[in-house]
Formats: sequence, C-alpha cells, structure tokens
Amino acid sequence: MRPTLVLLPGTLCDALLWQPQCAALADEARCVVGDLTRSAALAEVARDVLAQVEGAFALAGLSYGGIVALEIWRQARQRVQRLALLNTNHRAPSDETRARQQALLEMALSGQFREVTTDHLKDRMLAPGHRDHLPLRRTVLQMAENVGLRGYVNQIKAQLNRPDSTPDLPYITCPTLLLTGAQDTVCPPALDIEMAGLIPMARLVVLANCGHLSTLEQPDAVTAALREWLHWEKTA
Repeated sequence: MRPTLVLLPGTLCDALLWQPQCAALADEARCVVGDLTRSAALAEVARDVLAQVEGAFALAGLSYGGIVALEIWRQARQRVQRLALLNTNHRAPSDETRARQQALLEMALSGQFREVTTDHLKDRMLAPGHRDHLPLRRTVLQMAENVGLRGYVNQIKAQLNRPDSTPDLPYITCPTLLLTGAQDTVCPPALDIEMAGLIPMARLVVLANCGHLSTLEQPDAVTAALREWLHWEKTA
C-alpha cells in the first residue's frame, strides 16, 4: 500500500507548485496537496490540513508550506513519519521581513495585487537564469491568480504571526530532508545549514541554478531527492 505524502505550497502558490512531483511520484505515494489559503491563523491552517488526511503520513512543505509543516509537526508529531522542508525559514519573522510583507500586503489591499505578484516573481522568487523563462513565469502568475487576494492576505497574516521553530528542531527525530536553491534569496541556504545542525536525522541538499521555487525550477532534482527521502528507512 502506497504511503500518503502531504505536500504544502508556499505563498501565492497552489497545487501547480507540486504538479511535477505528484506526477512523478504517483508510483511511490498517494499525493495530497493541502489548501493553505482558508485561514489567517497558523494553528488553524495546520488543523485544516490534518483534517484532510487520516493516519500517519510523510509531509513536505515549501516556504510558507514548510512553516505550516512545522506547525503540523508540533500539533501531531506522532503522525508525521518523515518531514521535508524545502526553501523554508524556521525562524520567527525579522523586523525587515515584517516591514516588507506589510508593505506588500498594503499594496495588494489597495488594488495592486497584480503588481505584487509580478514583482514577487521577477525580483525574489526565481533564480536569475529562470526569470525570463516564459512558461515558468506563466505558471507562477497562474498560481498567484488561483490563490487570489483573500488567500494571499490569509497567508501573509498567518506567517507573520508564526513562532520561532528553532527550539523545536532538536526534537524532530523522523527522517528529515532539507532542500534549497543555491540562489534562493528569500530563504538563503544558511538557514538550511543551521537547521541541518540542529535536526538529528536531517540531510541537506542544495541545488545549483535554483532560486526559491525549487519544485518548478529544478523539478527532476527535487523529485529525485524526495524519492530517495521516501526510502531512507529502507536503505539505512
């Protein structure tokens, strides 16, 4: 029987973020992509995802999805058989992050939601070599449109009120994959290096020519890392 693999998207992202992995890993796991847009409270978002699946599962989240994954682990660690944090910041938001996110939120609420999504795509999410890749740009913009203004506001409010997960990391004892892009400026690789030093069963993967949206920028490499992660206990 295939295990359940819960996949959590990042800010302004939906199931399209994980489409390459869902297709490629269908032989390995039953993939379930969580909806992280329905609440502005992190604890409620996590409870909503937990209600979508039964029993134990493998859990992978990218960026905001990783933040939610850590909250799910806090709420139901006995159900999380293995954990993958992609392009994730485990720390509480800094003053700089709060100011930047608040400014973007105010822009979106004042009628500039499309400008926010375009700037986020062009300036921050993608590695320099991918910023002119039209199919990738279209996918990112489509995801933002799918999430919509209300979903975006909920996502920002929830993550701005997130706790610092650093004290929790030494207690994560399930097999844990940490994956990031070498050119990720949203969640730089230094964050993953820090987490790798604190999580007992963590393995770190840093992908070249990759920014913040690793599942779309380097889909084959991410899929390979997840496939290996799903078998860690079998090959250990």
